[in-house]
Amino acid sequence: MQDYFLDAHLDLAWNALQWNRDITQSVYTIRTQEATQPGRAGNTVALPEMHQGKVYLAIATLMGRNTGVPVLNVDFRSTAQTTAVAQGHMAYYRALEQLGHVNIIETVAQLDDQISAINTGSPDRIGLLIGMESADAILRPDDVHIWYELGVRVIGPAHYGMGRYAGGTGVEDGFTDAGRVLLREMQAHSIVLDLTHLSDRAFWEALESYEGPVIASHSNCRTLVAHQRQLDDKQIKAIAERNGTIGIAFDVWMLCPEWIKGYSSNSDITLNDVVDHIDYVCQLTGNASHVAIGTDLDGGFGRSQSPVDLDTIADIQKIIPLLRHRGYDDTHLENILHQNWLCVVRKALP
Repeated sequence: MQDYFLDAHLDLAWNALQWNRDITQSVYTIRTQEATQPGRAGNTVALPEMHQGKVYLAIATLMGRNTGVPVLNVDFRSTAQTTAVAQGHMAYYRALEQLGHVNIIETVAQLDDQISAINTGSPDRIGLLIGMESADAILRPDDVHIWYELGVRVIGPAHYGMGRYAGGTGVEDGFTDAGRVLLREMQAHSIVLDLTHLSDRAFWEALESYEGPVIASHSNCRTLVAHQRQLDDKQIKAIAERNGTIGIAFDVWMLCPEWIKGYSSNSDITLNDVVDHIDYVCQLTGNASHVAIGTDLDGGFGRSQSPVDLDTIADIQKIIPLLRHRGYDDTHLENILHQNWLCVVRKALP
């Protein structure tokens, strides 16, 4: 069995630039560097540990929003700032590529080269597909082609709050007029639509008007954790009917309904809780063809908000025996680890 992972959501550039982390160094080196900084020294992701965990493919994000409610390092006061931050994230990935750490994947041929390197042993480079978390960085909706040419192959139109193009987590608004144009431009370029973070209204509007490939890169099950951030059963089934894939996130507040940020401990939350969400999607859809992994590790949180039995992303390999214990065979496992993502991604790449 090929036991490598495609992690569909890692904010690598955001951690490098907004958190000033050199992710070419180990997690433990970064923790040491941050030991004197309050609230830091708890990261879980760096390139060496991705190699150790066989996370040889990932969707790496350009992340910034412009909702009118500024948040340091995340939500910027102007579209120009948001655009510049996203361009900086893209430049960071290109620099990593030039230094020999990653391959940025824009075509099927490049994807096949990366998979060939994986199949023949441990690849020297990690393959990155570039995704945009919040489309607020796109100055005008007909600028989608600019970002496509830069290498973006996945776009999630919104994040938290009311974005420039659509309502996100915590609001009830749907798509704006500009957002509907954005969807048309995305479809014209066969860009994968990431339904993660969309409000319920925006979710259904997107599926109604967008005919291209769809995913939810890091979204868990609302039946298990009752919050609008998660997908309800009807949404999960709709993604499956579109031959899309849902990535289960490792953020403990998305895994456990009783967990409260600032008050709760992660001491009773484990990778088995991740498997609960994976298994729920499989049971609901009747197969293991529409669920995978989108950890969101270090997406604004660290070890204290991750499963207690995960020290670094290298521990993602612990998911495999947990799934085997639930009765998942090699074919099921390969689907969940990487194949389900690859089936969707191939539809979008030239």
